[in-house]
Amino acid sequence: MLTNDGLVLVAHGSSCAAGVAEAKALGDAVAAGRPDLEVALGFLELADPPAGAALDALVGRGCRRITVQPLMLLAAGHGKSDVPALVLEGRERHPGVEFLFGSPLGVVPELLAIAAANVAAVGGAGLPLLVIARGTSDPDANAEAARAARLLAEWSGARDVELGFTGVTWPSVPDALDRMARLGHRRIALFAWFLATGKLIDRARGQIAAFTSATGVEVIDAGYFGPDPALVPVIGQRRDEAVAGVHRTNCDTCSYRAEWPGLEGRAGQPRGVGHSALAAEHRAGHSHSHAHGNGH
Repeated sequence: MLTNDGLVLVAHGSSCAAGVAEAKALGDAVAAGRPDLEVALGFLELADPPAGAALDALVGRGCRRITVQPLMLLAAGHGKSDVPALVLEGRERHPGVEFLFGSPLGVVPELLAIAAANVAAVGGAGLPLLVIARGTSDPDANAEAARAARLLAEWSGARDVELGFTGVTWPSVPDALDRMARLGHRRIALFAWFLATGKLIDRARGQIAAFTSATGVEVIDAGYFGPDPALVPVIGQRRDEAVAGVHRTNCDTCSYRAEWPGLEGRAGQPRGVGHSALAAEHRAGHSHSHAHGNGH
């Protein structure tokens, strides 16, 4: 079905083949669920096709209104800077095409329901809960991860909750696990607020295995979102909101607006500048090595 409306799903990208495959499976599910749209998937870095190339392909397929949708859970630097840069660059390359920007998926009841169902499926409902998330240099995004952890604890009936980050910021996954052990918990549930697997998930699972071996504390792994079909309506809703002019991304405490201590130079920064040089390189279509990057 040929349509003038297109949807570019922009995933982070990974050097992990399984993570890339999960992103592609989710993209295929969105395409199947939205036959009214021409759907393409692209990556910011570390995997092909680059998101800019996916955008250009939709233009080549006749799309004249294209929504660029971050396939990301939280609005950190990629969602607030790199993906908007794709929109600006698309407008420059294709002045006859309307480009819209969709919001990251966010912390919404639909995602909390998926996560809580995963926790319940492995027998973790009601247990103390550890949520792990990708750490960022954006304080606002890290706060959103804390919000996700608290709300998931409420949803799943946890009597205690800790949040650990896989890098960049505190507390680390080992530190969060140590806190739970010091509180006397001997059996805890774990959910990773991640859309797909990758090296960060693998590293966290290695840390969890070492923790269990050292302490005897049982960690019940409820996994991560993955290409769950229940994500498809949420992604479609973000696209429809973009067309209607509705945006969910919080800007009140965003480091691109507020001058956070130590991050003063980020406020007012142009889109796509200063966050991910690798993403900028990938957008430009330059050759790059999938062996480097920041461990995704």
